[in-house]
Amino acid sequence: MIAVRVNRKAADRVASGHPWIFSSDVTGRGEAAPGDVVQVVDHKGRAIGIAHYSSSSQICLRLLSQRVETVDAHFYEQKLAAALDLRRSVVCDADAYRLVHAEADALPGLIVDRYGDYLSVQTLDQGMDRAKDWILSGLVNLLAPKGIVLRNDAAVRRKEELPLETVVTCGEIPPAVAVRINSLQFHADLLGGQKTGIFLDQRENYVAAARYARGKALDCFTSSGGFALHLASKCESVEAVDSSAEALAMAERNRTANGIGNVEFREANVFDLLAGYSSARREFSMVILDPPAFAKARDSLDGAARGYKEINLRALRLLGPGGLLVTCSCSHHMSEARLLEIVAAASLDAGRRLRVLERRTQSLDHPILLTVPETHYLKCLILQVCG
Repeated sequence: MIAVRVNRKAADRVASGHPWIFSSDVTGRGEAAPGDVVQVVDHKGRAIGIAHYSSSSQICLRLLSQRVETVDAHFYEQKLAAALDLRRSVVCDADAYRLVHAEADALPGLIVDRYGDYLSVQTLDQGMDRAKDWILSGLVNLLAPKGIVLRNDAAVRRKEELPLETVVTCGEIPPAVAVRINSLQFHADLLGGQKTGIFLDQRENYVAAARYARGKALDCFTSSGGFALHLASKCESVEAVDSSAEALAMAERNRTANGIGNVEFREANVFDLLAGYSSARREFSMVILDPPAFAKARDSLDGAARGYKEINLRALRLLGPGGLLVTCSCSHHMSEARLLEIVAAASLDAGRRLRVLERRTQSLDHPILLTVPETHYLKCLILQVCG
């Protein structure tokens, strides 16, 4: 195993529980090749673990283990089996969930989402991409899926000098896969849908929001209709908005599949729609805000904060006394503390006093590692207008 030497700063980072080592902290690469499993040694030559080596990314090393051990098909199958055991203990009433959540499952750079009998896989760095045959073999042994697709069209692969591609590697993938989420049926486009098919991280928040739902609800950035369809049984009516015609077509298919009649999907720019509804003095009992990540990098955080404030301000103007706001951020750069400050500022500008009913995060199949803040990316606040 080739040794890659790192400085004291990197060794301290590993000792603190974080699996990333940056290129600037690598002092000797030896003859490491893209995607190699290497032994990581500190500035004194002591082994501190094994890692996948990247020749192009700023994240040069992603730790696989703090022990020096053999990385082979058995290694990956053991890790996959442990991830599956966790999901069997935390996922209920759903056959669509995240099976592997990268660093949180000690498999950095790997995402595996399960959609019933089908799997959608992303190998996002050079190491996991080189290991994909072992990974796929382990998944077949554990789950015997009807089909596996590599959804390697994520832009982050460019940083690893890897091609963007979508490839069916096992069995067949139908145009739409029917799955069950919280007793509702959804359809996922595993070949071209958002992320690996549909968004899975809000599954538990759908149920939480539905506990408070009533009256007329407005679901913004609805995508495949997750929040809207969960609220429908508690609400008089639900209006669900998104700018993507393709997402709305799938959402409409999901509405029909569940025999739900009181949800209307609308194609529109959410910022413009909220401004228009505010001017028209429309009022709703509940507004859901589940936007895409406004802050995709740390240096865009201030601009993102302005966007979050503006959208929450416009939503709050549609809520009267007792009205409910469910507001989310899926950027790990936006901390919960910062989001609370932004929504507080928006509430003052809107003349609304808010009480916090729940502070939530991603569903349990997207586990959070305490020492790796990047694994905690989704924030979900359920708030109520006082008086």
